[in-house]
Amino acid sequence: MIKSKRINQIKEYVFEHESVSLEELVEHFGVSKNTIRRDVQSLVDSGIIKKVYGGVSVNHSTLVVFNERRDRNLTKKQEIGKLASQFVEDGDVIFVDSGTTTLELLPYIQHRQLTIVTNNFDFIHEAKPFPSLSIFSTGGMLERKTNSFVGFQSIELLKKYNINKAFVASTGISITNGVTNSSPLETDIKSTVVEKSMNVYLMIDDSKFDKYALTTYCSLSDIDYLITNSIPNVSYQQYASEHGIKIVTP
Repeated sequence: MIKSKRINQIKEYVFEHESVSLEELVEHFGVSKNTIRRDVQSLVDSGIIKKVYGGVSVNHSTLVVFNERRDRNLTKKQEIGKLASQFVEDGDVIFVDSGTTTLELLPYIQHRQLTIVTNNFDFIHEAKPFPSLSIFSTGGMLERKTNSFVGFQSIELLKKYNINKAFVASTGISITNGVTNSSPLETDIKSTVVEKSMNVYLMIDDSKFDKYALTTYCSLSDIDYLITNSIPNVSYQQYASEHGIKIVTP
């Protein structure tokens, strides 16, 4: 395995487990302890993780909230982004939601002819070099914790757009609580998008199932496509079948 790829996967593994021992890393990645020590040291030097007795843990004190979420389960998010891109066609008017998973859609659609409406600050910034993407910001206040634009201005503007495909994210989903989000400031925007769009594509990795956050922005039955990195359990498969939701996995 290429060193840079292994280091990135080590970072993801630590983020997922919060704290791990060096022995666990050696066993999981199948390399020597000296190799793991060198790889870990590069992450420690960057401030992303910190050493603890016998291993390493996430360095919460130095991580920006959005960047921490972006690195968590990155490989899974990239896989989901690629899966979602197959539903994007030239000429589409799409909405790209705030969040780190929806951001991974960009590498696979950057050369398409698209009109994109978004409140995702990082998506706007990273899409700037690609002239075939016409970007419309929802405007409003920048919420720094989520790097997204929020506020009533955003909602009123969204009501005027005719969006045929919305790619949305979630902090967690469950059959009883629906599709949820941890930022109340974003909830009305997400609800408006789901209501206005012809087709809704929910992009979540498998760590989000059977979890819920502070607010619910739509029911699971409002989703047309559930795009994730592994097949969900039987209860979700049955719910999807009963409500006409297509589950998309690798």
